[in-house]
Amino acid sequence: MTEPLALVFYERLLPGTQLINRLQDLRYRVNTVAEADALPAAAEQTPPMVLLADLGAARGDVHRAISEIKAGAATSHVPVIGFTKTDDEAVQTAARAVGVTLVVRDQALLEHLPHWLDQVLRVE
Repeated sequence: MTEPLALVFYERLLPGTQLINRLQDLRYRVNTVAEADALPAAAEQTPPMVLLADLGAARGDVHRAISEIKAGAATSHVPVIGFTKTDDEAVQTAARAVGVTLVVRDQALLEHLPHWLDQVLRVE
């Protein structure tokens, strides 16, 4: 059986590397993208089962990249988990407006990753 692919974008080293390790423990293949602007092309080239993105990134426009992914015919179905270090409602609202499926704090993401993946991958 082929392992599902997770596309991950992060700038902050600690939650990013922990997330990659946790995904690999859950038997996901992980493709990391170093620049937010490269996310749409990476998602188009090798469509992932899920995208996890650091919403607090300072370089590049993560929201625009997610918006492009959600607008693409081949990638619009990809669920997006956005992670952040804050509970700021404005951050969550802006993320949902561009198509982020679920916004989670860093620590909660790592602690409950299998639950969050099940939630966003659930077929209704």
